[in-house]
Amino acid sequence: MLINVPETVVADALRGMAAAHPELTVDVERRVVVRGDAPVAGKVALVSGGGSGHEPLHCGFVGPGMLDAACPGEVFTSPVPDQMVRAAAAVDSGEGVLFVVKNYTGDVLNFRMAQELAEDEGVRLATVLVDDDVAVSDSLHTAGRRGTGATLFVEKIAGAAAEEGAPLERVESLARQVVGSCRSFGVALGACSTPAKGGPTFDLPPGELELGIGIHGEPGRERRPMMTSGEIADFAVGAVLEDLRPSGPVIALVNGMGGTPLLELYGFGAEVHRVLSERGVPVVRTLVGNYVTSLDMAGCSVTLCRADEELLRLWDAPVRTPGLRWGR
Repeated sequence: MLINVPETVVADALRGMAAAHPELTVDVERRVVVRGDAPVAGKVALVSGGGSGHEPLHCGFVGPGMLDAACPGEVFTSPVPDQMVRAAAAVDSGEGVLFVVKNYTGDVLNFRMAQELAEDEGVRLATVLVDDDVAVSDSLHTAGRRGTGATLFVEKIAGAAAEEGAPLERVESLARQVVGSCRSFGVALGACSTPAKGGPTFDLPPGELELGIGIHGEPGRERRPMMTSGEIADFAVGAVLEDLRPSGPVIALVNGMGGTPLLELYGFGAEVHRVLSERGVPVVRTLVGNYVTSLDMAGCSVTLCRADEELLRLWDAPVRTPGLRWGR
């Protein structure tokens, strides 16, 4: 691994982020990343966070049009409440703060505690829980569905609304609408390796794949012999559509888990479009790349978001972050 020692991986990455992105304020010691112009007067602030190892989620999505701050935990470990309270205080302009929380037990508990502490300090807060993964109803790390690719959609669309000056109640409502409009399914072709362990986190024999994994390598629905890209798309998109049941157009995220090259992801994206076309589902936007990753895991996930006119407009709104950038 391209590291010094496992104990400093997150701190080293934050130091590198600070050097590469001077438009951000990166507190390496306290583990908080904040947009450089925060707090923005008259603007609702968005704060998210989670374990490191999923980059560019979440720190890579800090900036105009998305998050105001992010709290990185240790690898695959929730950040602590003090980080979240510190982030909320740094970005609160008086218009309120929205916590975006993936449905993993540690994240849920720590963000809940942070909300109580921040509210005691006078910050007006709302929380939205992301639980879009259709693969399993409960997992090793959650009660209920896991939060995965829909997190990007929530942060982008709610972030755009906040950038336009929408009040906290509206930003929260849009975020909840996005969660209800998104479903995801992930596939592992190979296990990821954590810096602490230095090797695979689970056993996946050569020639097999795991259908329905989470972003920490949690087991999925079933293990099968290796399938073609088209067969995986048939299975994954079918599972998403069975739950989502869109009656109109969708935005598609074809997401790499960290160890699959873009050449393969674009090919898989073509198969995703084929399946959606065969099912009569129009695709109005497609994003392909590594956005919600699991270290060096080989594999991919598909997220579909039902796109009404307002959600599509906010999706297209300008964004300027290290991990996502378009418009102005």
